[in-house]
Amino acid sequence: MCRHLAYLGPPVPLSALVFDPPHSLSRQSWAPRDMRGGGTINADGFGLGWHTSGGVVRYCRNTPIWSDTTLPSLGASVLSGSILAAVRSATAGMPVVETAAAPFGEGPWLFSHNGVVAGWPSSPAKLAGTLPVTDLLTLDAPTDAALLWVLVRDRLRAGASLAEAVAGVVAEVLRAAPGSRLNLLLTDGVALAATAVGHSLSYMSDFSFITVATEPLDDRPAWRPVPDGTLLTATATDLTLTPLGEA
Repeated sequence: MCRHLAYLGPPVPLSALVFDPPHSLSRQSWAPRDMRGGGTINADGFGLGWHTSGGVVRYCRNTPIWSDTTLPSLGASVLSGSILAAVRSATAGMPVVETAAAPFGEGPWLFSHNGVVAGWPSSPAKLAGTLPVTDLLTLDAPTDAALLWVLVRDRLRAGASLAEAVAGVVAEVLRAAPGSRLNLLLTDGVALAATAVGHSLSYMSDFSFITVATEPLDDRPAWRPVPDGTLLTATATDLTLTPLGEA
């Protein structure tokens, strides 16, 4: 399945996460260590999102990350203290289009999903029916990740916190589609919320920064696994792990 990561802390080049580490996100796109649930590589698109003083920037493509010859120089020259990036392995039957590549976004929010909604598309149909019709008509793509984003966004628009939005959507989707793999990642540039449900997730933090990633970016022992069924909430200087049933 897909890979994703998020970083909060002092500004760093995008390449410090996407290209430079021994097991960077780019390397994970063609040499992942854990592809539970199927797939061998993540070649169906990629995206980077980062916060700037002027707002949020998203750079998404429907091609393998290694095929974008402009990205390494862009990544080395752009610095940010809040980054979310992803590479995609499309579920069979879902389109490979630019708008299906995470991160999805609105306002300060950036969102990614690693996993699959079991029984798609019939299983979440009733959940989709609770959304405003205009939200369904304007989905970024006809994919489970895009629908999850709209479900999360609906809660955020209603005033939910990052943690409340992702935990609430995970609970609803698991009831509607048991067996789904729902690693969600959401940030507003100040804080982030991530879930580990059915797939790997790790983090590194020294309480001046935090990096959360599907797989560790290197072999340093400071990386810690997030237990399955856990909600991680963090800022650059604070971190909490909560069982999803208690979130």
